[in-house]
Amino acid sequence: MVDSAAPAEAAQRPTPARRTRAIARWTRRCLARWRPILLTLLLIATLGNAARIFYFDYRPDVQTDRAAEQQVIRAASDGAVALLSYSPETLERDFANAKSRLTEDYLAYYQRFVDQVVGPSAQRGQVTTMATVVKAAVSEMHPNSAAVLVFIKQKTTSKAKPEPVVTSSSLKVEMAKVKGSWLIDKFDVL
Repeated sequence: MVDSAAPAEAAQRPTPARRTRAIARWTRRCLARWRPILLTLLLIATLGNAARIFYFDYRPDVQTDRAAEQQVIRAASDGAVALLSYSPETLERDFANAKSRLTEDYLAYYQRFVDQVVGPSAQRGQVTTMATVVKAAVSEMHPNSAAVLVFIKQKTTSKAKPEPVVTSSSLKVEMAKVKGSWLIDKFDVL
């Protein structure tokens, strides 16, 4: 018994010559239509580049515009004044005000510093310090973080020196945006 399905199967299977002709036909069709293909590829590349520019260049600029800079300057200035101004009569209230302007990461450091250094010396020496911001400017701005240079003037009085001592300092205040509010994340005297 002769199997008649075998020759039909062999006829349907592409031979190397058939494959080569099919590839050649496809190549000729693509070459004949090179303009629409090129235009499609250029359109895709242009749209991809436009999306990149929007997400990586334009959006961060909108989130760091002049109004955002003013917000971060105000938050850094108010926070610096809160951290550097205290009086023995209102020590707990002053420290609570300062703590409300700090991120959780910086709060632990500030709490230790207040408990070990500032609180005891303010009580013992009756030290009162009032800070005012002379000038502040943004040094670095990102959508969720910023660095602000703050120039301050401090007046300090104590039981030992009742006459005010005025000092000037410059600070680098690193800010982080937490739940829509700018909070102090790091505080360095320059």
